[in-house]
Amino acid sequence: MGRKPPTVVVFDQIGWVPRFAYGDECQIGETTGETHGGELGTGFARMTGAWIPWTITYDEVLTVFEGRLRIHAGGTVHDLGPKDSIWLPKGTALIYEAEQALVHYAIHPVKF
Repeated sequence: MGRKPPTVVVFDQIGWVPRFAYGDECQIGETTGETHGGELGTGFARMTGAWIPWTITYDEVLTVFEGRLRIHAGGTVHDLGPKDSIWLPKGTALIYEAEQALVHYAIHPVKF
């Protein structure tokens, strides 16, 4: 499959889906992924009352747009507010925690 040309994704037209087993705590709205022919996956996560343990199998960058996000990793709690970002390398065992947050994510590789 070839790469798609530059594509605009309108936020209000994003299709939101539950995130795996934590769908009541987090919904994902993908903006780029495998269908674009690249190796980068991006999108938004809406979190409400979230406490999600996870070990990531990809490199990830998160940027908070609204609310607050706490990342528990390696014995440290990283507290992020609007416009804050965090780099999370592949293999990081963590917990995503948020009462209410809108977060943009970028993952590499998109196939994990």
